Amino acid sequence: MNATEHPLAAAYLGAVAREAAALPPERRAELIADLREHIEVSGAEGDEEVRAVLDRLGDARTVAASALAEEPAARREEDGARGGVRLTLGLLTFSGLLVLLHPLLGTIALFAGLALLWNSPLWSSRQKLTGTVTAGAPPVVLVVGGLLGAGSRIGPLELLVIAGLTVGVPFAGATALRRAIRR
Repeated sequence: MNATEHPLAAAYLGAVAREAAALPPERRAELIADLREHIEVSGAEGDEEVRAVLDRLGDARTVAASALAEEPAARREEDGARGGVRLTLGLLTFSGLLVLLHPLLGTIALFAGLALLWNSPLWSSRQKLTGTVTAGAPPVVLVVGGLLGAGSRIGPLELLVIAGLTVGVPFAGATALRRAIRR
């Protein structure tokens, strides 16, 4: 096994890639390739040698920050990404409540949040799918609740459950998405 295949090196390279998500993809790939080459050339074998090489390279966050500092456009993109993250998570979180209060505005907010989510490079496809399911749950709950309630009376307990699901499930999904980009 060469040094770049070592679990410590793989974790380090993954951390740098996540921290450098605001870099243009080709620049991020170049950075990772440079680091990979440096690790490979070191000829390190074993945990201690690989750890020493990684220590010389520096903290993943610091390496990514240095690369971002060299890219003025990337810094603007990162600042925009922060605002985009807030907007995306806000839309996904509150679209369920909006659907409950005003179906048209809630639906628009839901689709806008999903479009931002799926066009963002910050999350993996699996994370995007989780966000989609959790944000899309309230409209499904409302439709099913409406269909079930059409034949019977919806009581206060059912209304409380519906309201809790329309806010709680999207909030949990947005929290998971926020945690995913902080790692």
